[in-house]
Amino acid sequence: MSTITVTSPLLPDLDEFHAMLQEIWESRRITNNGTFHRRLEEALAAYLKVPYVSLFTNGTLPLITALQALHISGEVITTPYSFVATTHALWWNDIRPVFVDIEPHTGCIDPERIEAAITPKTTAIMPVHVYGKPCNMDAIQAIADKYGLRVIYDAAHAFGVEVNGESVLNAGDMSTLSFHATKVYNTIEGGAMVMHDAAMKQRIDYLKNFGFKNEVEVVAPGINSKMDEMRAAYGLLNLRQVDDSIAARRRVAMRYREALRNVEGITFWDDMPGVRHNYSYFPIFVDEKRYGCTRDALYFRLKEHDILGRRYFYPLISNFSTYRGLPSAAPENLPVATKMANEVICLPMHHALTDDDIERTLNLIIR
Repeated sequence: MSTITVTSPLLPDLDEFHAMLQEIWESRRITNNGTFHRRLEEALAAYLKVPYVSLFTNGTLPLITALQALHISGEVITTPYSFVATTHALWWNDIRPVFVDIEPHTGCIDPERIEAAITPKTTAIMPVHVYGKPCNMDAIQAIADKYGLRVIYDAAHAFGVEVNGESVLNAGDMSTLSFHATKVYNTIEGGAMVMHDAAMKQRIDYLKNFGFKNEVEVVAPGINSKMDEMRAAYGLLNLRQVDDSIAARRRVAMRYREALRNVEGITFWDDMPGVRHNYSYFPIFVDEKRYGCTRDALYFRLKEHDILGRRYFYPLISNFSTYRGLPSAAPENLPVATKMANEVICLPMHHALTDDDIERTLNLIIR
């Protein structure tokens, strides 16, 4: 019996990938802003409908670097319902995270909770497009403009997501992406930052290469977070098939919805009007009283049958030892996020799921 996992990347054309590797080897340039690195940045900017993209070696470093580039300090308002990298990036920059609750219909930060959390030390807001669901970007920007705050979006899940034809990556001051192997689009490991002007693109490119401007000038205390040529080549090939991957994922999501819509105690989200979704994840929420068993009981039942869902995002970031002592981390301040974390299972979601795979999963949920 095969194991059903959460996600799986499409395999690129291996012959073409081999030819690219040969080209890289012959160029004698396997990193440091080589040909494939530049080509991928240009190709991603065109595909994502954004002005500038800077590639990174993973999805956490662009978050850390964005905070450095914008000189963020003090306190940043963010969500407890995300992967830990969101808040770790703040901690590594000696910034105090301030958690606020989330919207029940998206899992994203609730703009109505942001304003009350602003203090004289607040310098920015870091929202997350959870599962690729767009945040209420207009409301967040209005608050930021009112109080003179920066907005950095963690868009790790939001590759290719658009609202009324406009990329969500154009919102705020910057957006960051993850190209980890579990994502809709991947470079095995990798990430990117989206910015709005050439001057900031240049600053970011300095910061991710030790701050070097040229062979003899270092203009900033940068780090080493560049993407190498091999992963850039892999990314170019994967970009050709990402639309097919998204289409396949959509078919899986439609089948899940069709089968689970009338199951007592199981809920999920439908597509948002006007949004081009990427179907990164398919979260369901288990109401113990109505469903008849706990979320964890269902999770382990699936696991016993080699079906590996994920309890994304449980526990909340605010519950981890590093952060739970913060006043904003108190569970009573985060009732929606706490409930969602205690009820969620992300079902297997990738392009290669067969009808049999899907039915195996559904049969264990529907019983």
